[in-house]
Amino acid sequence: MEVTNNTSDDDQSAISADDYHQRSKHSLKQYSAGPETLDWSMQPDPFRVFNGCQQIPLPLNANNLNVNFNDLYISNKVFIRELTLDNISTLFEISLGLSAWKQYGPDKWSLRCNPSSGNLHPTEAYLVNWDKNILSPAIYHYRSDQHALEQRCIIDIAYGDLLKEKNLSSEGFIIGLSSIHWREAWKYGERAYRYCQLDIGHAIGAITYAAACLGWKVLLLDNLSDQQINSLLGLTREADFEGSEREHPDTLLYISAHKTKEVRTITSIVEHLCEYVSQLKWYGQANILDPHPFYHWPVIEKAVSATMKPQTTMAISHVNEDNLDKLSVDKEYINACNLLRKRRSAQAFDNREPILLDTFFYMLERLLPHNTLPWSSTNLTPRIHPVFYVHRVNGLKSGLYVLMRDTGAMQLLKNNMRKEFSWSKVDNCPDNIPLYELVLANSQKAARTVSCHQDIAADSAFTISMLSEYKTALSEGEWNYRYLHWEAGLIGQVLYLEAEAANLRATGIGCFFDDTVHELMGIDSNELQVVYHFTVGTPIIDGRMISSPPYNHLVR
Repeated sequence: MEVTNNTSDDDQSAISADDYHQRSKHSLKQYSAGPETLDWSMQPDPFRVFNGCQQIPLPLNANNLNVNFNDLYISNKVFIRELTLDNISTLFEISLGLSAWKQYGPDKWSLRCNPSSGNLHPTEAYLVNWDKNILSPAIYHYRSDQHALEQRCIIDIAYGDLLKEKNLSSEGFIIGLSSIHWREAWKYGERAYRYCQLDIGHAIGAITYAAACLGWKVLLLDNLSDQQINSLLGLTREADFEGSEREHPDTLLYISAHKTKEVRTITSIVEHLCEYVSQLKWYGQANILDPHPFYHWPVIEKAVSATMKPQTTMAISHVNEDNLDKLSVDKEYINACNLLRKRRSAQAFDNREPILLDTFFYMLERLLPHNTLPWSSTNLTPRIHPVFYVHRVNGLKSGLYVLMRDTGAMQLLKNNMRKEFSWSKVDNCPDNIPLYELVLANSQKAARTVSCHQDIAADSAFTISMLSEYKTALSEGEWNYRYLHWEAGLIGQVLYLEAEAANLRATGIGCFFDDTVHELMGIDSNELQVVYHFTVGTPIIDGRMISSPPYNHLVR
C-alpha cells in the first residue's frame, strides 16, 4: 500500500521555492511532514546500477598518492598529474568512493568519502569524456560500490578531433552530479529536498579537494540549464528509468590539469555534446531502489519544478584574490588522501574538551571566499554567513558570534537581527577574519533547543547556524534556493576536513527549528533564513563499532 502525506497535494497547483521552504520548516510545535515509522530492513538500495552496461573496473591507487593536505591551499604547490584513467580513478576513489564498512551486531553498512544526511547518499555521479587519450570517449555512470564506470553512451573515438576542427579543443573532462530524492525522502519526508541540495554542496567540495590532490582545477558550470544537464547525462530517457526512481539534474563540474579554459569554449562543448549524444545509442536499465514505497511526497516534485534552472550567463567571481595564509599556525604533514577517506560524522562529543583558539581561527579563515580551494571552484556570490554558538574555545568567551563572509552584507544583517547585539569585532581575532561578537552568554541550552533538542549541538566546541541572504538570492532566480544550500554544504565540507586535520570531528545537523532560530536572533522577515546547522568538537568514539576497509570485497 502506498501512503500519500496527509496534506492536500492532489491538485496540480504550482508552488514557489519559498512556499516549499516555509512548508518544510520544523517548529517546536510540529515537525515537517515525514514518515510516521521506519523499517530499516526496507531501506532503499544505496547504490544505483545500470544493468546491461559494460562495466570498467577502476584501479585503487589512492594509497600511492602522497600529498600534504596543507599544501592543497597553496598555489602551484602540488605536482600536476596527467589526465589519465589511473588518476581519474583516484579522483573518484577519494571523493565519491566508499571509505569504510561499519558493523554493529548483525547490521553492516558502508560509508563514503562524501558526506550525506543520514548516510543515505542521494547523489549520483557521471563522467563525461571526449578525449581518446584519457580513456574511450563515452558518458559513464560511477558505481561507488564496485569502484567502476558503467558505459552508458559511447562517443565516437574521432569526436575529439571534430571538436578541434571547430576550435573547441579543451584538455579536460566533466563530472556531472544528479540526485535521487527518494533516497532522502524515504527517511525525512518533505524536508528531504533540502538535504539533497546540501549533499550536492558536500559533493562539490569533496570533488574539489580530491582534484587538488592531483594538482587539477575545478570549475562549477553555473551557466548551464537543468535541461542541458538532463540531455548530457541521459536523465530524461524514459525507457532507461522505467519503473525506477528518477534522477534530477544538479550540476556539471569541468576538471582540467591546467588553467581553466575559456568558459565560452567549455559551454560550447557541452552544447555540442548535448545535441550529439541525443542521436546515439544508450545502454543500461536503471535498477529499482525501493520496489514497495510506502509513502509519497508530491511536494518534492513541485519544489523541483519551482527551482529548475534555465541557461544563464556565468557568474562573476567574488573570491578574494589573496590566497596566502595570514595565520602563523605550524601545521604538520597530513596525508591528504588518507584524510579525505577517513572523514567521519561525529555521533557524540566530549563536553569536557575545549579546542585551541588558533585552531578555531584557522578554521574560520578557511571559510572565507579566498582564491583557493574550495572557493576557487565556484563563482557563486557568497551569501551564507555562519552564526557561531561558542561553547568551548580556549580564549574566547561563550556566546553568539557571526563570521561576515562578505563584508558588504554587514548592514543587511544588522538591519534584520536583534538591535541589542553588540557587533563588536573580536579583539584577539586576526585582522583578516571578520568575526563579530553578538552577545556573550552560555549558548549550550539555546544550541541544543534550536537543533531539535540534540545533545551534539551543546556538547561540541561550537555549533553553527548558517544564515542565508535568502530574499535577495531568490529574487534573482528561484534556482538560487539550491545554490544557497550548495554553499552551505560546501562550508560544511571545509569544516569536516579541517576538523579531521585538527584531530577533532564534525557533523552536519539538518534538523533544526527554523523560526525558533530566527526568533533567537531577532529575524522576523525573509531577508535572512537559516538553511543548515553544523557542529565541531572532540568526538567520543564508539568502541563497539567494527570497521573494515572499503574495497576488501573486490578482487583487482
